[in-house]
Amino acid sequence: MSGSAGGPDEEGLRHAGARRYAADWARSVRRLGFVPLSADETERLLLLHTVRLAQAIRADVFTPQPAREVGRSLVEAHLTEPRVLDWSVHALGARFLAEVLPGQRDVPDAADRVAALQGALAAGFAGALRDRTFTQQERIARSAWQARDDVEQALRDSEARFRAVFTGAAIGIGIAGTDGQIIDVNQSFADMLGYTPAELRETNVAALFHVNDAAGMWELYQDLVTGRHDAVRVEKRYHRKDGSVVWTDLAVSLIRHDDGRPRFTVAMIEDITDRHELQQRLRFQALHDPLTGLPNRTLFFETLGGLFAQAAPEHRVGICFLDLDGFKAINDSLGHDLGDRLLVVIAQRLANCVAEHGHLVARMGGDEFVILVDGGDADRAVGVAETALTAVAAPVHVAGQQLAVSASIGIVDCAVGETSVSELMKAADTTLYWAKAEGRGRWAVYDPERGARDIARSALVASLPAALERGEFVVHYQPIVSLLDSTMVAVEALVRWQHPELGLLGPDAFIGLAEETGLIVQLGRWVLGRSCRDAHAWLTGYPEARLVVSVNLAARQAEDPEIVATVAEALATSGLPADLLQMELTESAVMGTAGEPLRSLHRLADLGVRLAIDDFGTGYSNLAYLRKLPIHSLKLAGPFVEGIRADGPDSPAGHRDERIVDALVRLAHAVELWVTAEAVETAVQAERLRALRCDTGQGRFFGAPVPADEITARLRGDR
Repeated sequence: MSGSAGGPDEEGLRHAGARRYAADWARSVRRLGFVPLSADETERLLLLHTVRLAQAIRADVFTPQPAREVGRSLVEAHLTEPRVLDWSVHALGARFLAEVLPGQRDVPDAADRVAALQGALAAGFAGALRDRTFTQQERIARSAWQARDDVEQALRDSEARFRAVFTGAAIGIGIAGTDGQIIDVNQSFADMLGYTPAELRETNVAALFHVNDAAGMWELYQDLVTGRHDAVRVEKRYHRKDGSVVWTDLAVSLIRHDDGRPRFTVAMIEDITDRHELQQRLRFQALHDPLTGLPNRTLFFETLGGLFAQAAPEHRVGICFLDLDGFKAINDSLGHDLGDRLLVVIAQRLANCVAEHGHLVARMGGDEFVILVDGGDADRAVGVAETALTAVAAPVHVAGQQLAVSASIGIVDCAVGETSVSELMKAADTTLYWAKAEGRGRWAVYDPERGARDIARSALVASLPAALERGEFVVHYQPIVSLLDSTMVAVEALVRWQHPELGLLGPDAFIGLAEETGLIVQLGRWVLGRSCRDAHAWLTGYPEARLVVSVNLAARQAEDPEIVATVAEALATSGLPADLLQMELTESAVMGTAGEPLRSLHRLADLGVRLAIDDFGTGYSNLAYLRKLPIHSLKLAGPFVEGIRADGPDSPAGHRDERIVDALVRLAHAVELWVTAEAVETAVQAERLRALRCDTGQGRFFGAPVPADEITARLRGDR
C-alpha cells in the first residue's frame, strides 16, 4: 500500500459499511448515556472517528496515535459514560474489519493493529478523562480558595465599614450583652450622656434608666433580651452624668446566635431634646389660652372627656360656667387692649381662688371661663361659684383706672353615668343664661324640668316657620258683647297652633317666640287675611249683624313699614269694609310711638280701620297722650275685672277695683273712646260693668274662643 492512494481510499471508506458502523456506534452511545449532541451531530462525529481508525489500520507505517486521539475526542465531546468506552473497544475488535474494511484482511498484521488501536483508544479515553478530572479539581480548588479570599476580604470590608459607621456616626451606638452589661459604645453615645466610652463600658444599661420612665419600659427591655421581641423603638429620657435630662429616640435590635439564642443587643440613640421641648411648647400653646395662660377649651374637653371615660358611673362632676357681665361695654368704651388686660387679671384671680382645691380653670373664649369641680356635690359646686364671684367682684385696677366687674355663673352637678360631656356643657350654657337673666353677679343651678321646658321651647321655635307653611295655624274667635242689650257686636281673632304632636296650643305657647324670631309679621299677615275673609263671610250671610272682627297687632307689626299696605290688601282681597276691622295694640306698644309707626297708625285710621288699646291700665300711659293717637276704643285689663269678681263690691279690694274701673270708663268716655271690659266670667261682673256704663264685655261669661263655624251658628241663632 502506498500513501499516495490515501485520498481516493479515504473517499472510498465513506461507503455504506462505514456509515452503518458509525450509525450503530451513535445509537449505542445515545442509548448508554447522556449525549449533549443531536443524533445527526453524533453520527457525523463518530463517522469521522470511524474513518480515522480505518485509515490508521491501512496506513503503510502503523501508529496507534489516531485511536488515542479518538479516545480523547470522545471525552472532549462529553461522551464519558464508561459503557460507551466498553462498546467502542469491543466493536473495534469484533466488527470493525468486517464492516468498515471488507476485503481488507490482506492488510499485514491487521489483527495486531486493531488490538493496538483498542488499547490506544482506551488509553486516550482514560487519559483525557483523568486530565479533565484534574482540571476540574484544580478549578474547584482555585474557586474555593478565591471564595475564601473573597469572604475574608468581605468580612474585613464589612468590619471596616461597621467600624467607620460605629466610630463616625452622628447618633449614638451601643452594644450590650443580654445581661445588660455594656460591651462597647461610640463617642457620640458617650458625648450624649456626658461619660467617656471607658466609663460606659463599665456600666449596666439598667443604671442609665430614668426613674420616671413610662410604666412598662423595663418589661419591654426584658422582653427584648429574652428573645420575645427582635426590636423595640421608644422615646425615653436619660440622666446625663451632670444630672441634666436628655430626651432620646431609642431603637434597640436583638442579635441572635446561629441557633436563635439571644446574643447581644445593639442600641441606636438620637438626641431629640430640642424636638421634644418644641413639641411640649407647641402642645402647651395648642392646649392653653395665649392671652391668659389658662387651659383652653381643647384641654378642658380632653380633661372632662377623660374623667367621663375613667370615672365610675356614680362619680359626680360639677361645672361652673362663668361669663363676665357687661364686658362688651368695657371693650367698646375703653378699648380691646384694656379689655385684654382685665381678662388676664380675672383669669389669675379665678385660678388662685380654686388653686388649693385643684379645680381646673379654663378659658372657653371671649369673656367666658369654666371651672371643673371633680367630685363632691351641688353644694360644693355652689361654694366654688360663690368664691369665684367674690374674687371677680373685687375692684380691678388697670392702666390707672378702677373697674367694677361682676360675673354670672351657671352651675351643673350630676353623676357621670347620668349624662354625657355634650349634654353637661349644654346644661351649663343654658343655666348661665338663666343666671344672666336674673341680673348681675348671680349664680343659678340647673333645673332639669326648666331645662326640659327650654328644650321644648327651642323645638317650637325651630318648627314655627314650617308650621306656617304647612297650614298648622287656625283662628278662633271670642265674642265681644254689648253690655246694654247683650248682643254680639264683635269678635276677637285669636290664633291657635294645631301642633301635630302637642295638640292645640294657645298663643301663650308661641306668640312670644314668633315675636323673638320676627315670624310674628308673617304670622300676623296670615291671621289678618284669615280673619278678614271670615268676617266678610259673616257680613254676607248676616249683614244686619255688622260684626266687627278685632285682630291683634304686635309691636313688630306696627313698626313694619308695609303694615298699611298689608291691611289694605287684606281688606281689598276679602272685600271686608274697613270699619268692620279693628286692630288691637298693647298699651306698651302704643305709648311712646313716634316717627313712621305713628304715621302708620294715622294712615290705618284714615283707611277707616278702628284702633284699640289692649290690656289698658297695666302700663304707664296717660289719657292726654292718647288724645294724640287715632284710637277708637280701650280694652280694660282683666285684673281689674277679676278683682270685682273675687272680692265683691262690698269688700275693700273689690270696691277699690270697681272705683278704678269707674274712673277709667269715665275718663275714656270723656275723650270719646269706646270701652270694652276683658275677662268677664260671672253675671255679677257683667251687671256691675253695665252699671258702670262700660260699653262691651268679653270673657268666658259671654263665650270662650271658638272656631269660625260656631260664630256662624251663633249668628244663625242655633246657639
